[in-house]
Amino acid sequence: MQLSVAVRALSSLSQETRLSIFRMLVTAGPDGVAAGKIAEGLNIPPSTLSFHLTHLANAELVIPQRLNRSIIYKANYDQMSKLLQFLTEDCCRGQKEICSEVFNGLKVLQKKDYDNAVSYTHLTLPTNREV
Repeated sequence: MQLSVAVRALSSLSQETRLSIFRMLVTAGPDGVAAGKIAEGLNIPPSTLSFHLTHLANAELVIPQRLNRSIIYKANYDQMSKLLQFLTEDCCRGQKEICSEVFNGLKVLQKKDYDNAVSYTHLTLPTNREV
């Protein structure tokens, strides 16, 4: 990942509402969430939500997809994985045992979508209950 791409993604996530939206989409999984459900779930006015979703999409962290009259937003797990790899690739000069707390907190998940022949690989962070 290029430094400029990482900076754009981190900048986008540095705002509370956008971070909440992104976490909601990550939690939702590859099916995503309709814009209206995001607005309802996070109590965000539609115009404000649209602004934040555009910002996240420009940072390549979310993927909008039209489904009939709705727009479904999905977390871009590939970009999230690249960002996490970028942030941790040189952790402790490659001595992962030193940074074991960081790496033990990440779970690698794989889900195959055989209907669409797409493979999703992403990292998830533990919930507060798991920490």
